[in-house]
Amino acid sequence: MALILNNAFQRFSDTLMDSPRMALGVEYDGTDFYGWQIQKKPPVKTVAGELTRAVSTIANQPIKLHCAGRTDSGVHGTGQVVHFETTAIRPEKAWVNGVNTKLPSSIRVKWVRAVPEDFHARFSAQSRTYHYVIYNAPVRSAVLANKVTFCDQPLDQNAMHRAAQSLIGEQDFSGFQAAGCQSHSSFRNVTDVKIERKQDFVIMKITANAFLLHMVRNIMGALMDVGLNIQPESWLETILASKDRSTGSKTAPASGLYLTSVAYDTAFGLPDDSQPNFFTLA
Repeated sequence: MALILNNAFQRFSDTLMDSPRMALGVEYDGTDFYGWQIQKKPPVKTVAGELTRAVSTIANQPIKLHCAGRTDSGVHGTGQVVHFETTAIRPEKAWVNGVNTKLPSSIRVKWVRAVPEDFHARFSAQSRTYHYVIYNAPVRSAVLANKVTFCDQPLDQNAMHRAAQSLIGEQDFSGFQAAGCQSHSSFRNVTDVKIERKQDFVIMKITANAFLLHMVRNIMGALMDVGLNIQPESWLETILASKDRSTGSKTAPASGLYLTSVAYDTAFGLPDDSQPNFFTLA
């Protein structure tokens, strides 16, 4: 019976590959890329550029990708979601394994799903979750270079967590918005933020409907000053109230930042990338 059901599901899955709109789950190490978005002047290596080339090769036609979030240079992704339209009919393994053979080892497609025409990787997203990872130890790690942010002074993660609770809710985040941000509004709704220590790692998890340019990194820069007892726990409230980026701290490095999951209506049937991963393991 199990074999019959599995075979039926596979036939159903293969039929779905006939859909003109497809969604992909993507993971990447952003170290060697000039961010997600394709840059034409000057031409530089980007995650979207590499993925677009690979998908277009498998589809045998030009493909335009739309992503859930445009990550910056050096930022990583374990739960990025993209969608594209194509007239090419391919089995699931072609969109996953086939595309992966055309990609550098630092980018991988994890899954593919056929989606209805009203699905949009960016505009259908209900929330995005980022993790920021700090390696808090006396000596810099030899194997974690460009994968975490290093801090050799003890951080008070409890003070950082308490300070971060002032970010909860729909607020004007101008104080954490980088110059050059193209968003029409500086208001964002942060629904959850927590900071905890796992041995030598201090990890922030933050979820919001969307984020401004460098918003997470600017928040972490301020929180690190709180954790180092340079600033009081109330400082993030002060920055929020000022609506002025110049009142804050320096921008935290890109190396510690990961886009880990994007939430959609369950009706779209996409895999849940928010399940436990290496950020949540003890």
